[in-house]
Amino acid sequence: VQLQASGGGLVQAGGSLRLSCAASGLTFSRYAMGWFRQAPGKEREFVAGFTWSGSSMTNADSVKGRFTISRDNAKNKGYLQMNSLKPEDTAVYYCAVDYGRILSTLQRDDYEYWGQGTLVTVSS
Repeated sequence: VQLQASGGGLVQAGGSLRLSCAASGLTFSRYAMGWFRQAPGKEREFVAGFTWSGSSMTNADSVKGRFTISRDNAKNKGYLQMNSLKPEDTAVYYCAVDYGRILSTLQRDDYEYWGQGTLVTVSS
Protein backbone atom coordinates (compact mmCIF):
# COMPACT_ATOMS: atom_id res chain seq x y z
CA VAL A 1 0.00 0.00 0.00
CA GLN A 2 1.26 3.44 -0.90
CA LEU A 3 -0.15 6.87 -0.22
CA GLN A 4 1.16 9.91 -2.05
CA ALA A 5 0.16 13.30 -0.68
CA SER A 6 0.59 16.38 -2.84
CA GLY A 7 -0.62 19.92 -3.30
CA GLY A 8 1.17 21.68 -0.49
CA GLY A 9 3.04 24.91 -0.94
CA LEU A 10 3.38 28.52 0.10
CA VAL A 11 0.24 30.64 0.14
CA GLN A 12 -0.73 33.98 1.61
CA ALA A 13 -3.22 34.22 4.42
CA GLY A 14 -6.74 34.09 3.05
CA GLY A 15 -5.71 31.93 0.14
CA SER A 16 -6.65 28.36 -0.78
CA LEU A 17 -4.97 25.07 -1.47
CA ARG A 18 -6.25 21.64 -2.39
CA LEU A 19 -4.32 18.67 -1.11
CA SER A 20 -4.57 15.32 -2.84
CA CYS A 21 -3.81 11.86 -1.57
CA ALA A 22 -3.37 9.13 -4.17
CA ALA A 23 -3.72 5.59 -2.88
CA SER A 24 -2.44 2.43 -4.52
CA GLY A 25 -2.23 -1.20 -3.58
CA LEU A 26 -5.63 -1.35 -1.96
CA THR A 27 -9.33 -1.23 -2.72
CA PHE A 28 -9.68 2.42 -1.83
CA SER A 29 -13.45 2.39 -1.60
CA ARG A 30 -13.25 0.06 1.39
CA TYR A 31 -10.96 2.27 3.43
CA ALA A 32 -11.49 5.24 5.66
CA MET A 33 -9.17 8.18 5.12
CA GLY A 34 -7.97 10.77 7.56
CA TRP A 35 -6.02 13.98 7.16
CA PHE A 36 -3.73 15.05 9.97
CA ARG A 37 -1.27 17.86 10.39
CA GLN A 38 1.73 18.53 12.52
CA ALA A 39 3.15 21.97 13.10
CA PRO A 40 6.71 22.48 14.38
CA GLY A 41 6.90 21.74 18.07
CA LYS A 42 3.32 20.54 18.26
CA GLU A 43 1.60 17.19 18.38
CA ARG A 44 -0.05 15.72 15.35
CA GLU A 45 -3.64 16.90 15.03
CA PHE A 46 -6.65 15.44 13.29
CA VAL A 47 -7.98 17.69 10.55
CA ALA A 48 -10.70 15.77 8.72
CA GLY A 49 -11.67 12.29 7.66
CA PHE A 50 -14.27 10.12 6.00
CA THR A 51 -15.36 6.53 6.41
CA TRP A 52 -15.45 4.02 3.58
CA SER A 53 -19.17 4.69 3.23
CA GLY A 54 -18.62 8.42 2.81
CA SER A 55 -19.55 9.79 6.20
CA SER A 56 -17.20 12.61 7.03
CA MET A 57 -16.14 14.87 9.83
CA THR A 58 -13.76 17.76 10.38
CA ASN A 59 -11.99 19.12 13.38
CA ALA A 60 -14.49 21.83 14.09
CA ASP A 61 -12.31 23.60 16.60
CA SER A 62 -9.54 24.44 14.18
CA VAL A 63 -10.88 24.28 10.65
CA LYS A 64 -14.61 24.79 10.98
CA GLY A 65 -16.20 26.09 7.82
CA ARG A 66 -12.87 26.43 6.03
CA PHE A 67 -11.74 22.90 5.15
CA THR A 68 -13.69 20.30 3.19
CA ILE A 69 -12.80 16.67 2.69
CA SER A 70 -13.87 14.57 -0.27
CA ARG A 71 -12.98 11.40 -2.12
CA ASP A 72 -13.09 10.01 -5.65
CA ASN A 73 -13.14 6.24 -5.47
CA ALA A 74 -12.82 5.89 -9.24
CA LYS A 75 -9.47 7.69 -9.06
CA ASN A 76 -8.37 6.20 -5.73
CA LYS A 77 -7.91 9.69 -4.37
CA GLY A 78 -8.89 11.74 -1.39
CA TYR A 79 -8.85 15.51 -1.22
CA LEU A 80 -8.64 18.24 1.37
CA GLN A 81 -9.85 21.61 0.15
CA MET A 82 -8.50 24.35 2.36
CA ASN A 83 -9.93 27.85 2.11
CA SER A 84 -9.36 31.05 4.08
CA LEU A 85 -6.01 29.77 5.20
CA LYS A 86 -4.41 31.25 8.27
CA PRO A 87 -0.78 31.33 9.40
CA GLU A 88 -1.69 28.87 12.16
CA ASP A 89 -2.59 26.34 9.46
CA THR A 90 1.11 26.06 8.63
CA ALA A 91 2.11 22.43 9.09
CA VAL A 92 3.03 19.22 7.37
CA TYR A 93 -0.19 17.57 6.29
CA TYR A 94 -0.48 13.80 6.20
CA CYS A 95 -3.07 11.49 4.74
CA ALA A 96 -3.72 8.06 6.19
CA VAL A 97 -6.03 5.14 5.49
CA ASP A 98 -7.42 2.33 7.57
CA TYR A 99 -9.75 -0.53 6.83
CA GLY A 100 -13.07 -0.65 8.63
CA ARG A 101 -12.70 2.51 10.65
CA ILE A 102 -16.00 4.01 11.72
CA LEU A 103 -17.02 7.63 12.10
CA SER A 104 -16.49 7.79 15.85
CA THR A 105 -12.88 6.68 15.51
CA LEU A 106 -11.74 8.84 12.60
CA GLN A 107 -9.87 11.17 14.94
CA ARG A 108 -7.64 8.48 16.37
CA ASP A 109 -4.20 8.60 14.82
CA ASP A 110 -3.55 4.86 14.79
CA TYR A 111 -4.24 4.46 11.09
CA GLU A 112 -2.57 1.53 9.39
CA TYR A 113 -1.03 3.33 6.42
CA TRP A 114 0.39 6.84 6.16
CA GLY A 115 1.56 9.07 3.34
CA GLN A 116 4.82 10.97 3.42
CA GLY A 117 3.32 14.37 4.16
CA THR A 118 3.12 17.62 2.24
CA LEU A 119 4.17 20.97 3.65
CA VAL A 120 1.71 23.85 3.77
CA THR A 121 3.09 27.26 4.65
CA VAL A 122 0.75 30.20 5.12
CA SER A 123 2.36 33.62 5.23
CA SER A 124 0.80 36.55 7.02
